[in-house]
Amino acid sequence: MDLTIPPGTEAFLNKAGWVGATIEPLPGDASFRRYFRIRRSIGTAMLMYAPPPNEDPEPFLRSAKWLEGNGMRAPIILAEQAGDGFVLLEDFGEVRMREYLDAWPQDEEEIYRVAIDALLKLRTLSPGPFTNYTLAEYQREARLFTEWFVPARQLHVDSRSWTAAWDEVLAPLLGRQRPGVTVLRDYHAENVMLLGGLEKQGLLDFQDALVGHAAYDLVSLLQDARRDVSPGLEARMLDYYLSRSGEGDDFRADYARLGAQRNAKIVGIFVRLWKRDGKPRYLDYIPRVWAAMERDLAHPALAPVAAWFDANIPADVRAASGGTFAV
Repeated sequence: MDLTIPPGTEAFLNKAGWVGATIEPLPGDASFRRYFRIRRSIGTAMLMYAPPPNEDPEPFLRSAKWLEGNGMRAPIILAEQAGDGFVLLEDFGEVRMREYLDAWPQDEEEIYRVAIDALLKLRTLSPGPFTNYTLAEYQREARLFTEWFVPARQLHVDSRSWTAAWDEVLAPLLGRQRPGVTVLRDYHAENVMLLGGLEKQGLLDFQDALVGHAAYDLVSLLQDARRDVSPGLEARMLDYYLSRSGEGDDFRADYARLGAQRNAKIVGIFVRLWKRDGKPRYLDYIPRVWAAMERDLAHPALAPVAAWFDANIPADVRAASGGTFAV
């Protein structure tokens, strides 16, 4: 963990009215962003440092302001200096959904229902001021699998038929995601904070929001790359969502489509984090992601992509839930 304080931090905090506050570095994530807890006698705040050129705080600020303005619980922006990468935020505390459930697994169903309630509320809102989730974007993400996982395992695959299979699989859902809902894109147990009660949950990590299909964030939550969600819990929570949204079989099929697409993307991203960014710990998540992808591929809606896997990814690689890597 980088413990250095970025240049200009104290000047920014002084201008924001936090003169003399203490600055505590916090663990980072998969991005170039860094976080600090800011303390003074009357309270705390969170400093996000997202320095150009690798990061840009503006998408986070736009999303946070839209979410908060529409009744969703995003952190309040206390001060900003986006050109230098500084954003001072409301501090949501230290109780993430992930760690809470590790300590209190008996609350799992209630916590997940509340997290799904937030998605049900989000789908009632008009789409936010974000770019549409297009077929081209779905395909760009899916290519991360063939661009990173495939060469890391020294495989030779038919990349053209990979793209064609996804065109066929995703085409039916494109019409069903219009006019669309705001998709947070990384909605899982490490990005949901508990704010003093099981029914008070705060949102994090939504700077990549797009307008797309309502099933995408549900997949992110119930096929979590970082936390085991049992197939039984996933099925019950999907039923809970369907019972309250009025959705049916088409939504189930689209859930599987986006589950397979997202999980293929994540496998590629985790390999990239290892190969390009020197973060091998993400390889440990791949078996969980691969197992969820295999469940998605079993749905009839995924037949063309499932056939591609059968033809291109050897059985021993698949049996090993993604295979092993020499770190």
